[in-house]
Amino acid sequence: MFAVAIDGPSGAGKSSVSKAVAKAAGFVHIDTGALYRSVAYYALSNNIDVKDEAMVGKMLSEITVRLVLENGEQKVLVNGENVTGKIRTENVSMAASDISKIPSVRAFLLDTQRKTADEYNVIMDGRDIATVVLPNADVKIFLTASAEKRAERRFKELLAKNEEVEYNKILEDVIKRDRQDTERETAPLKPSDESVIVDTTEMSFDQSVDFIANLIKERL
Repeated sequence: MFAVAIDGPSGAGKSSVSKAVAKAAGFVHIDTGALYRSVAYYALSNNIDVKDEAMVGKMLSEITVRLVLENGEQKVLVNGENVTGKIRTENVSMAASDISKIPSVRAFLLDTQRKTADEYNVIMDGRDIATVVLPNADVKIFLTASAEKRAERRFKELLAKNEEVEYNKILEDVIKRDRQDTERETAPLKPSDESVIVDTTEMSFDQSVDFIANLIKERL
Protein backbone atom coordinates (compact mmCIF):
# COMPACT_ATOMS: atom_id res chain seq x y z
CA MET A 1 0.00 0.00 0.00
CA PHE A 2 1.12 3.56 -0.75
CA ALA A 3 0.70 6.34 1.77
CA VAL A 4 0.88 10.08 1.21
CA ALA A 5 1.02 12.31 4.29
CA ILE A 6 -0.11 15.93 3.93
CA ASP A 7 0.25 18.18 6.95
CA GLY A 8 -0.26 21.89 7.41
CA PRO A 9 -2.00 24.62 9.37
CA SER A 10 -5.73 25.26 9.60
CA GLY A 11 -7.25 26.59 6.38
CA ALA A 12 -4.34 25.64 4.13
CA GLY A 13 -6.67 23.64 1.92
CA LYS A 14 -5.33 20.25 2.96
CA SER A 15 -8.64 18.43 2.91
CA SER A 16 -10.04 19.90 -0.30
CA VAL A 17 -6.76 19.53 -2.20
CA SER A 18 -6.12 16.05 -0.81
CA LYS A 19 -9.63 14.93 -1.70
CA ALA A 20 -9.27 16.12 -5.30
CA VAL A 21 -5.82 14.56 -5.72
CA ALA A 22 -6.96 11.28 -4.17
CA LYS A 23 -9.95 11.08 -6.52
CA ALA A 24 -7.73 11.63 -9.56
CA ALA A 25 -5.15 9.09 -8.39
CA GLY A 26 -7.61 6.44 -7.27
CA PHE A 27 -6.46 6.74 -3.66
CA VAL A 28 -8.59 6.93 -0.53
CA HIS A 29 -8.61 10.34 1.14
CA ILE A 30 -8.55 10.37 4.94
CA ASP A 31 -9.25 13.68 6.66
CA THR A 32 -7.94 13.07 10.18
CA GLY A 33 -9.09 16.50 11.33
CA ALA A 34 -12.62 15.16 11.05
CA LEU A 35 -11.80 12.59 13.71
CA TYR A 36 -10.73 15.26 16.20
CA ARG A 37 -13.70 17.41 15.27
CA SER A 38 -15.98 14.45 15.93
CA VAL A 39 -14.58 13.88 19.42
CA ALA A 40 -14.87 17.62 20.10
CA TYR A 41 -18.44 17.65 18.78
CA TYR A 42 -19.40 14.82 21.12
CA ALA A 43 -17.81 16.65 24.06
CA LEU A 44 -19.63 19.90 23.27
CA SER A 45 -22.91 18.05 22.80
CA ASN A 46 -22.54 16.55 26.26
CA ASN A 47 -21.34 19.72 28.04
CA ILE A 48 -17.85 18.34 28.62
CA ASP A 49 -15.02 20.84 28.98
CA VAL A 50 -12.64 20.11 26.09
CA LYS A 51 -9.73 21.48 28.13
CA ASP A 52 -10.34 19.16 31.09
CA GLU A 53 -8.05 16.15 30.53
CA ALA A 54 -9.69 14.02 33.22
CA MET A 55 -13.23 14.59 31.98
CA VAL A 56 -12.26 14.06 28.35
CA GLY A 57 -10.30 10.92 29.24
CA LYS A 58 -13.34 9.48 30.99
CA MET A 59 -15.54 10.44 28.04
CA LEU A 60 -13.37 8.44 25.62
CA SER A 61 -14.50 5.21 27.28
CA GLU A 62 -18.07 6.07 26.27
CA ILE A 63 -17.54 6.52 22.55
CA THR A 64 -16.49 4.70 19.42
CA VAL A 65 -15.27 6.62 16.39
CA ARG A 66 -15.24 4.99 12.97
CA LEU A 67 -14.25 6.08 9.51
CA VAL A 68 -16.40 4.56 6.78
CA LEU A 69 -16.15 4.96 3.03
CA GLU A 70 -19.25 5.23 0.87
CA ASN A 71 -18.71 5.70 -2.88
CA GLY A 72 -15.23 6.99 -2.12
CA GLU A 73 -16.55 9.58 0.34
CA GLN A 74 -15.34 9.58 3.94
CA LYS A 75 -17.94 9.64 6.68
CA VAL A 76 -17.33 9.77 10.42
CA LEU A 77 -19.51 7.86 12.83
CA VAL A 78 -19.60 8.48 16.58
CA ASN A 79 -21.43 5.71 18.40
CA GLY A 80 -23.02 4.86 15.09
CA GLU A 81 -24.26 8.40 14.39
CA ASN A 82 -23.10 10.05 11.17
CA VAL A 83 -21.73 13.41 12.36
CA THR A 84 -19.99 14.33 9.10
CA GLY A 85 -22.30 17.25 8.40
CA LYS A 86 -22.29 18.58 11.96
CA ILE A 87 -18.59 19.12 12.61
CA ARG A 88 -17.66 21.96 10.24
CA THR A 89 -18.55 24.94 12.45
CA GLU A 90 -16.02 27.42 13.84
CA ASN A 91 -17.07 26.43 17.35
CA VAL A 92 -16.24 22.78 16.76
CA SER A 93 -13.02 23.76 14.98
CA MET A 94 -11.68 25.67 17.98
CA ALA A 95 -12.82 22.91 20.35
CA ALA A 96 -11.00 20.37 18.19
CA SER A 97 -7.80 22.40 18.51
CA ASP A 98 -8.14 22.29 22.30
CA ILE A 99 -9.06 18.63 22.56
CA SER A 100 -6.26 17.58 20.20
CA LYS A 101 -3.72 18.75 22.80
CA ILE A 102 -4.78 15.94 25.13
CA PRO A 103 -2.45 12.91 24.80
CA SER A 104 -5.20 10.37 25.55
CA VAL A 105 -7.27 11.71 22.64
CA ARG A 106 -4.37 11.45 20.20
CA ALA A 107 -3.63 7.90 21.39
CA PHE A 108 -7.32 7.02 21.12
CA LEU A 109 -7.45 8.05 17.44
CA LEU A 110 -3.97 6.90 16.37
CA ASP A 111 -4.93 3.26 15.88
CA THR A 112 -7.93 4.16 13.71
CA GLN A 113 -5.74 6.26 11.43
CA ARG A 114 -3.01 3.64 11.05
CA LYS A 115 -5.42 0.77 10.44
CA THR A 116 -7.00 2.71 7.58
CA ALA A 117 -3.59 3.30 6.01
CA ASP A 118 -2.87 -0.44 6.21
CA GLU A 119 -6.03 -1.27 4.26
CA TYR A 120 -5.93 1.26 1.41
CA ASN A 121 -3.67 3.39 -0.76
CA VAL A 122 -4.25 6.63 1.12
CA ILE A 123 -3.71 10.35 1.06
CA MET A 124 -4.05 11.30 4.70
CA ASP A 125 -4.09 14.90 5.84
CA GLY A 126 -3.79 16.42 9.29
CA ARG A 127 -1.33 18.12 11.61
CA ASP A 128 1.08 15.31 12.53
CA ILE A 129 0.68 12.67 9.84
CA ALA A 130 4.29 12.70 8.58
CA THR A 131 5.80 13.15 12.03
CA VAL A 132 3.68 10.80 14.18
CA VAL A 133 0.86 8.91 12.46
CA LEU A 134 2.61 7.70 9.29
CA PRO A 135 6.33 8.38 9.80
CA ASN A 136 7.13 5.88 7.01
CA ALA A 137 4.79 7.46 4.43
CA ASP A 138 6.03 7.21 0.84
CA VAL A 139 5.45 10.92 0.21
CA LYS A 140 5.38 13.70 2.81
CA ILE A 141 4.07 17.18 2.07
CA PHE A 142 3.63 20.25 4.28
CA LEU A 143 0.93 22.41 2.72
CA THR A 144 0.73 26.01 3.87
CA ALA A 145 -0.32 29.55 2.93
CA SER A 146 -0.25 32.95 4.60
CA ALA A 147 -2.65 33.47 7.51
CA GLU A 148 -4.37 36.24 5.55
CA LYS A 149 -4.95 34.01 2.51
CA ARG A 150 -6.21 31.16 4.65
CA ALA A 151 -8.62 33.48 6.45
CA GLU A 152 -9.82 34.86 3.12
CA ARG A 153 -10.53 31.34 1.81
CA ARG A 154 -12.43 30.42 4.96
CA PHE A 155 -14.38 33.70 4.82
CA LYS A 156 -15.53 33.01 1.26
CA GLU A 157 -16.37 29.40 2.12
CA LEU A 158 -18.63 30.45 5.00
CA LEU A 159 -20.25 33.24 2.98
CA ALA A 160 -21.14 30.67 0.34
CA LYS A 161 -23.00 28.78 3.07
CA ASN A 162 -24.93 31.98 3.92
CA GLU A 163 -23.31 32.23 7.35
CA GLU A 164 -22.82 35.63 8.98
CA VAL A 165 -19.07 36.02 9.39
CA GLU A 166 -16.44 38.72 9.81
CA TYR A 167 -13.10 38.45 8.03
CA ASN A 168 -11.15 39.97 10.94
CA LYS A 169 -12.65 37.48 13.39
CA ILE A 170 -11.75 34.58 11.11
CA LEU A 171 -8.19 35.90 10.74
CA GLU A 172 -7.94 36.19 14.52
CA ASP A 173 -9.12 32.58 14.87
CA VAL A 174 -6.62 31.37 12.25
CA ILE A 175 -3.72 33.03 14.05
CA LYS A 176 -4.93 31.67 17.40
CA ARG A 177 -5.28 28.17 15.96
CA ASP A 178 -1.78 28.34 14.49
CA ARG A 179 -0.38 29.28 17.88
CA GLN A 180 -2.25 26.47 19.63
CA ASP A 181 -1.19 23.87 17.07
CA THR A 182 2.49 24.81 16.92
CA GLU A 183 3.00 25.35 20.66
CA ARG A 184 1.20 22.30 22.07
CA GLU A 185 3.40 19.82 23.90
CA THR A 186 1.96 16.71 22.25
CA ALA A 187 2.68 16.30 18.53
CA PRO A 188 3.05 20.01 17.67
CA LEU A 189 2.42 21.13 14.10
CA LYS A 190 5.68 21.18 12.16
CA PRO A 191 7.03 19.78 8.89
CA SER A 192 8.98 16.54 9.11
CA ASP A 193 12.60 16.53 7.94
CA GLU A 194 11.50 14.72 4.76
CA SER A 195 8.46 16.89 3.97
CA VAL A 196 8.29 18.97 0.82
CA ILE A 197 6.97 22.41 1.82
CA VAL A 198 4.35 23.72 -0.61
CA ASP A 199 3.11 27.30 -0.19
CA THR A 200 -0.20 27.85 -2.01
CA THR A 201 -0.65 31.55 -1.15
CA GLU A 202 -0.35 32.55 -4.79
CA MET A 203 -1.90 29.39 -6.24
CA SER A 204 -5.49 28.80 -7.27
CA PHE A 205 -7.21 25.63 -6.11
CA ASP A 206 -6.67 23.89 -9.46
CA GLN A 207 -3.01 24.94 -9.51
CA SER A 208 -2.56 23.52 -6.00
CA VAL A 209 -4.16 20.22 -6.99
CA ASP A 210 -2.02 19.91 -10.14
CA PHE A 211 1.17 20.77 -8.24
CA ILE A 212 0.53 18.19 -5.50
CA ALA A 213 -0.58 15.52 -8.00
CA ASN A 214 2.58 15.97 -10.05
CA LEU A 215 4.72 15.91 -6.95
CA ILE A 216 3.19 12.60 -5.87
CA LYS A 217 3.63 11.10 -9.35
CA GLU A 218 7.32 12.03 -9.28
CA ARG A 219 7.84 10.42 -5.88
CA LEU A 220 5.83 7.26 -6.51
